[in-house]
Amino acid sequence: MTEFSISTIDAQQAAAVRRNVPVAELTTAFDTGFSQVMRAVTEQGATVTGPPFGYYHSMPGETVDVSIGFPVSTTVAAGDVQPFELPGGQAIVGTHQGPYEQLESTYGELMTWVKLEGMALAEGMWEQYLSDPAAEPDPATWRTLIVWPLA
Repeated sequence: MTEFSISTIDAQQAAAVRRNVPVAELTTAFDTGFSQVMRAVTEQGATVTGPPFGYYHSMPGETVDVSIGFPVSTTVAAGDVQPFELPGGQAIVGTHQGPYEQLESTYGELMTWVKLEGMALAEGMWEQYLSDPAAEPDPATWRTLIVWPLA
């Protein structure tokens, strides 16, 4: 079970590519998106200042409207890679541990808690991927920070 809390978070400058992709193609979109953003960050001499993220602009359906990127030290823009901001303010935060395929269960826990507490959520939210699957091949060890701003 994931523990959630309400925290005040600072806005973060980022660089990202925005994609609208079928859910089944999300992993590929993340792989190519992260590579594209990292290439632009490196070419422009910026520095990555935090873990990679996926910012979900709305609730996923058959397709997902997602910005894929990294927090960065300075503005980065090149082709599809555009400046982005992870918003600051009051947000629910919690860390999921385990395979990405089990995130749905963690979101179920979050929604139950939100309903019990009578909170209202903003439309957009994001995940920060604290583990690198290439460096940590065991999915049971993967950690994903969930950040969902309050409305």
